[in-house]
Amino acid sequence: MDRYNQKFMEKAIQLAKENVKSGKGGPFGAIVVKDGQIIAEAMNEVTPSNDPTAHAEIVAIRQACRDLKTYQLEGCEMYSSCEPCPMCLGAIYWARPDRVYYAGTRKDAAASGFDDDFIYQEMELSPEKREIPFINIMRNEALEAFKDWDESELKIHY
Repeated sequence: MDRYNQKFMEKAIQLAKENVKSGKGGPFGAIVVKDGQIIAEAMNEVTPSNDPTAHAEIVAIRQACRDLKTYQLEGCEMYSSCEPCPMCLGAIYWARPDRVYYAGTRKDAAASGFDDDFIYQEMELSPEKREIPFINIMRNEALEAFKDWDESELKIHY
């Protein structure tokens, strides 16, 4: 590992440790880097904000996109103290950074009681067999919104 990546990963891990010591959230930290500069840094904010989506990666993505005034992070790299959970993985793919570096693994998170690995397992099941059943209703009516999108001249592709 080169010194460039090491210094940014050290920062993400430091944020995770600080979050634990402060008692404000889980052991997760993330940063977004562009052109060798930290654009955004975040800690897990789930419990202090009562927001189950406030994972460090999500918070960092939101901050970086807001500051860069874009909804995609092309030309950026993300450093996370742990392998992103499925929600964060989805957000990362939507944000499209050039690459993601992570330290701990989903198995490490599971060993400390986090649901990451369980959620990955749930994703492999058909919707009706998941722990929380997913039931498809009114699909035809919902397709009307996609038809409107397909025909709209106002749409912005993302």
